[in-house]
Amino acid sequence: MTSFSFEQIGTIHSPYKEKFAVPRQPGLVQDGGGELHLHAPYNQPEAVRGLEDFSHLWVMFIFHQTMDGGWRPTVRPPRLGGNIRTGVFATRSTFRPNPLGMSLVELKGIHCQGQSVILQLGSLDLVDGTPVVDIKPYLPFAESHPEARAGFAQHAPKADMPVEFLPQAESQLAKHAGKYPHLRRFITQVLGQDPRPAYRKGESAERDYAVRLLEFNVRWRVVGSLNQVMSLDED
Repeated sequence: MTSFSFEQIGTIHSPYKEKFAVPRQPGLVQDGGGELHLHAPYNQPEAVRGLEDFSHLWVMFIFHQTMDGGWRPTVRPPRLGGNIRTGVFATRSTFRPNPLGMSLVELKGIHCQGQSVILQLGSLDLVDGTPVVDIKPYLPFAESHPEARAGFAQHAPKADMPVEFLPQAESQLAKHAGKYPHLRRFITQVLGQDPRPAYRKGESAERDYAVRLLEFNVRWRVVGSLNQVMSLDED
């Protein structure tokens, strides 16, 4: 079999500091944008000349946090409740023969200064530090097919799980409102998608969770069908 090698061209900077709670797809969390920092020798303004004329990009990246787990011929998609096995090539599972992923993201701007070339991106589904191996412009005429069908993900997942902030979390939101004016909305949209593992979603017992978002360790409790945010502790 033929093997190939790739060069990392850049790194993603995003508010998601760990894999847990990263949205299943881009565009689901309004304030979940980030940046792509290009590395030398690809950090040249000439390399992105004309890219500003495109509104969206395909970002090709490496599933670096799960690549050591190898591939699996069948996986359990979360959208099917985590109980039904489907062929890996019929899913977007991270456990692939080659740990390659692709994500369609909005290009909000390009910043070039000295040796720095940074692409400012809209809503992401990528963890902070994700290695990027290529980017390509999105072509609406060729890649937008409204009549296309999807086996088990024809529509966006529900993101309506209620979220409330307990007094300590409310106080911390107020403290950081100057730097993060949309922090409440960001956390609400992330938790509103119920990031728990699929096998946990039917549980009736209360359970505490935590996730690192931005510079915070967000702690919350699931009570029935409600998320209660207890605290936003600084890392």
